[in-house]
Amino acid sequence: MDAEEFRRQGHALVDWIATYLDELEQRPVSSTVAPGQVRAQLPPSPPAAAEPFEDVLADLDRVIVPGLTHWQHPSFFAYFPCNSSYPAILGELAAAGLGVNGMLWATSPAATELETLMCDWMLELLDLPDRFRSTGAGGGVIQGTASEATLCAILAARERATEGRSNRSGTSGRLVAYTTGQAHSSIEKGLRVAGIGSDNLRLVAVDDRFAMRPDALAAAVAADREAGLVPFFVAATAGTTSSLAFDPVPAIADVCRTERLWLHVDAAMAGIAALCPEHRWVHAGVVQADSYCTNPHKWMGINFDCDLFYVADRAALLAALSILPEYLRTAAGDAGAVIDYRDWQVPLGRRFRALKVWFTLRADGPEPARAMIRRHVDLATEVAAWVADDARFELAAPPALNLVCLRHVDGDGATDALVAAANASGAALFTRTVLDGRSALRICIGGRTTERRHVEAAWKLLQQLS
Repeated sequence: MDAEEFRRQGHALVDWIATYLDELEQRPVSSTVAPGQVRAQLPPSPPAAAEPFEDVLADLDRVIVPGLTHWQHPSFFAYFPCNSSYPAILGELAAAGLGVNGMLWATSPAATELETLMCDWMLELLDLPDRFRSTGAGGGVIQGTASEATLCAILAARERATEGRSNRSGTSGRLVAYTTGQAHSSIEKGLRVAGIGSDNLRLVAVDDRFAMRPDALAAAVAADREAGLVPFFVAATAGTTSSLAFDPVPAIADVCRTERLWLHVDAAMAGIAALCPEHRWVHAGVVQADSYCTNPHKWMGINFDCDLFYVADRAALLAALSILPEYLRTAAGDAGAVIDYRDWQVPLGRRFRALKVWFTLRADGPEPARAMIRRHVDLATEVAAWVADDARFELAAPPALNLVCLRHVDGDGATDALVAAANASGAALFTRTVLDGRSALRICIGGRTTERRHVEAAWKLLQQLS
């Protein structure tokens, strides 16, 4: 493919994407292919010669798209949203075309400085504490996912708790971390990767709203200290995966300050709600956190992957992750005059993710995202009222923002069957979870193109299947 062919086919691909998004509502939300069916439709060996790009696009339609779950579908109510937007797609295209590696400031100064600025812009838009601003001791970085941010927080906390000894000798067997059973699985995975292990994770008791109990946290820390262990890390969740429960971060922060524990706040989806001033309660207590993350790729329209990760003091993070071979040394880096983002993440190389944030904020501004968030919250409030008025259902957790969890009053079997039947219909997609030992169906309203009629149709589907 030469430059002229690239221009022609690039136009064709942009048209294809626009048509896909325009016509998405007519497709089933999820795929019905059987395991192995996609692969069976493609040649077992690579082509011996170049093929027309038109044939590639034809197979994209014929083979790939039917094998997809359509996350941008307006009737996608599963998991959490993973929104895209037209400016963000163009930003991703520009980043791919530029093809830079932003591992060091010197390898592309604009990539680093734009990322730093975007983290500061988002800090202002979300009204996050100034202690996370890049002009101070802390700062932000764009990670791929909240899972990566959590791992980096764990590594920084381990570095601080052991004064660097665990990085040198690998000994961290006495370190203990704390979260709840409602927290994201990435916390346990991060502890495994960091060499701390699942056995050294304490699941703190929750209250009747599925939020961490600060008194139970304090008791668990005291018991571990009495046993000669070293408490070092607490992960509080501002909007849990199963029910969007909010841990009481201010009270948890008080425990962490008293016990000298690193406090990480995971606000993967709900943090973006703070774009709307009336929802900035989601950040209560974050001013006392050592680290924080939220995902514009969930509820803002910055397409996957894009996680904002902030630290109040970057020293421990850099100490945990910085290794400087001669081939990476630069005069600006040695002088401490620049940020080298390779030291803020696990991998060395990094994509130019800041472009899609910049494109979106420049081309759309924050208002479309604010309007979308408000629309989704209003719709979820309606759904919760519908559930309360239907004797066949009950709320499984207090409704929060754009998430409603319900269950069938006839028990787990009826709830599980409802989830399976609804998802098999292709008309909508939901996620099953377990709350307080009982099955629940989650309705997460988060699609950029989701309107009231889609939510009404999904509710009628659940009623018909019940």
